[in-house]
Amino acid sequence: MNVEPPLRLKLTGVSKSFPGVRANDNVNLSVKPGEIHALLGENGAGKSTLVKMIYGILAPDEGQIIFDGAPTRISNPRAARRLGIGMVFQHFSLFEAMTVLENIALGLDSRLSSRELLAEFNRVLEAYQLKLDPRRIVSTLSVGERQRIEIVRALLLNPRLLIMDEPTSVLTPQEVEQLFETLRKLAANGCSILYISHKLHEIVALCDTATILRGGKVVAHCDPKRETSRSMAEMMIGANLKEIAKPATRSFGQPKLAAQGLSLAKPSEFGVALQDVALEVRAGEIFGVAGVAGNGQNELLSAISGETLAPTSGAITLAGADVGRLGVTERRNLGLCAVPEERNGHAAVGEFSLTDNGSLTGRDRMEMVRFGLIDPTKATNYAAEVIGAYTVKATGPGALAGSLSGGNLQKFIMGREILQSPEALVVCQPTWGVDAGAAAAIHQAIVDLAARGSAVMVISQDLDELLTLCDTVAVINLGRLSAPMKVGEVSIEEIGLLMGGVHGDPAATVEMTEALHAHPA
Repeated sequence: MNVEPPLRLKLTGVSKSFPGVRANDNVNLSVKPGEIHALLGENGAGKSTLVKMIYGILAPDEGQIIFDGAPTRISNPRAARRLGIGMVFQHFSLFEAMTVLENIALGLDSRLSSRELLAEFNRVLEAYQLKLDPRRIVSTLSVGERQRIEIVRALLLNPRLLIMDEPTSVLTPQEVEQLFETLRKLAANGCSILYISHKLHEIVALCDTATILRGGKVVAHCDPKRETSRSMAEMMIGANLKEIAKPATRSFGQPKLAAQGLSLAKPSEFGVALQDVALEVRAGEIFGVAGVAGNGQNELLSAISGETLAPTSGAITLAGADVGRLGVTERRNLGLCAVPEERNGHAAVGEFSLTDNGSLTGRDRMEMVRFGLIDPTKATNYAAEVIGAYTVKATGPGALAGSLSGGNLQKFIMGREILQSPEALVVCQPTWGVDAGAAAAIHQAIVDLAARGSAVMVISQDLDELLTLCDTVAVINLGRLSAPMKVGEVSIEEIGLLMGGVHGDPAATVEMTEALHAHPA
């Protein structure tokens, strides 16, 4: 007689409250051995709090956690890892002054020699087809490369339950499928996977079961194979999902943002040099830049925004004016707004209030300064306007940026820039870690901004986002930008090849693209 094995994970009546907020309310959840189980919900729905309790970072106020059939109290992450629970966080806990391998060593409870650790590191890289230099200093890495460290560190534990939070945000479509194959093999060998992603098409393709949270409560369970991305998104938000409303006919004006012959040396030993970048974004146009993390996206945004000055005049122009040798403040005063990839510490200061974060970039364009001082009333009103317009879940303008969920902070940052009505907006990863409802709102705001005549440049690794949003797309590869392509005339497979094919070899990339056209899938 076959005896069914116990559930890998079972939560019964789990609740957790913080001052003024009930983050989880009587949550019941079951994950079988070898099951790939999606945990879905809007930003602020309680997903992060729930998985932090499973991983031992937080303790539940009520309820019980049962692992492999035994009730357990997971007192800390070390205890979780001893049980066989690994986790890949959306926000990383890395020491920036140390190397990749040193950070991985610090995350392991067992002691391995440097040779043994390097061998295990290379084994995981090969299995997952990930590229990561163990000698690199973390401070020189892009956000995507830092996420890969967390993935490798978790997989080195050979976990029985692997919690993955937005693990594919740095991968091309081809690499996503490779990762999925590996996850399916892990599941086939009995490892359970609790998978959090806002890319709902991934949930449909990968997951066996989905649990949906809203307002801290479980509101639905479903089989993703019998659902659509849209139906699951509507379960998450409890309402119909709005389609992006783009004008039927799009007309573009004169170029507002342009780069010509933009070349920059590597900002560090492990940075990426920009090589003869040329682009043109017209009034009313949304111009997309696709690319695998670490191919010069951050360097390009830094050069466009003014954080890095161009070495020659005329390399960057804004509405026909040469701005290549102007700094951030001067470019902002001329109408250029920017949102960098890293929201924590770069786009926003976690220890500052939303009011202060709003004034960091909006003080001049929103006329907050009087007699050399920021008018606190204007600053507070502006933060309140952003919160209201973008439905940011926060206690008010005085809330610390660090107290917001990642998605809500992203909505605030995007709203802060868009409401300044810039002549040109350049944004990197506009909806990274943002739920479907919030992503739709951000996308609509970008479309509306372009419709009002702004030039918008979107740098993203989410090809679905670029093809939905943009009019024109180019691919950045080892600091080189491809020729622009009209959306609607280029396939996602072609862009994927340009993103992750043969880096640094334009001739080989052209051959791959021509082969794709000659033998379409």
